[in-house]
Amino acid sequence: MLKQLKALITNFKAFLSHKFRKYDIKLPYFIVILIAFLIVIACVKLFVELTESLKTDVLAQFDVEVTNYVMSFKSSHLTNYFIAVTNIGDVYGYLVIFGACSLLFYLIFKSWSHVLQLSLVLFLALSSNLALKEMVDRQRPTLEHLVTVETLSYPSGHAMTAMAFYGFLIYMFSTFRIGLFFKIFIAIALSLFILSIGISRIYLGVHFPSDVAGGFIAGFFWVIFCVLTFNLIKLFRRDPESKKH
Repeated sequence: MLKQLKALITNFKAFLSHKFRKYDIKLPYFIVILIAFLIVIACVKLFVELTESLKTDVLAQFDVEVTNYVMSFKSSHLTNYFIAVTNIGDVYGYLVIFGACSLLFYLIFKSWSHVLQLSLVLFLALSSNLALKEMVDRQRPTLEHLVTVETLSYPSGHAMTAMAFYGFLIYMFSTFRIGLFFKIFIAIALSLFILSIGISRIYLGVHFPSDVAGGFIAGFFWVIFCVLTFNLIKLFRRDPESKKH
């Protein structure tokens, strides 16, 4: 009887050990998924509230004050810088950077999955931006435009795509097996570049600050949504039970 009880306890401990070890492997994914889900909800709520406030006097005053502040720094050097930045944040700029990233991921990390993920994020940001512009139908500012624009104003396509594309790049590099210094450097550099693209649209007179804010929120939504989706896929693939079906 004592031997049977001891064997039962041993088997139960082994069962718990196996289950908890399996849970620990998945725990980071559960944490990421939970946080990402909450942020997705917050982004949607914030974007909807901002969109509904576009015609209010408070937001109009905010746009005027921020625009005047940004343009108070106008100079020939800043103009050249922001024109260059906004051109990099356009279609041809993304083609060059996406091609460079694709080569980097394949040659160094030997992974086409990262290329596919990044291309999906870029496609979602670009296509949804066009749809949102048509839905909101907000006209551009009546200020002097220092660059040529053809589409509607809200949300800013440059700001939205920059946040989605470079924001997801920050996440991807954070998961790579590279030094912490390089991860921090890349995160800071890309964050400053995202901010520069957003400011350039205000400085060049082609967007209201609220357009840029809406673009950043919508772009960040796609970053978190894709992180959530890709982590769910990883979690499902690592589940031995799912492979039995």
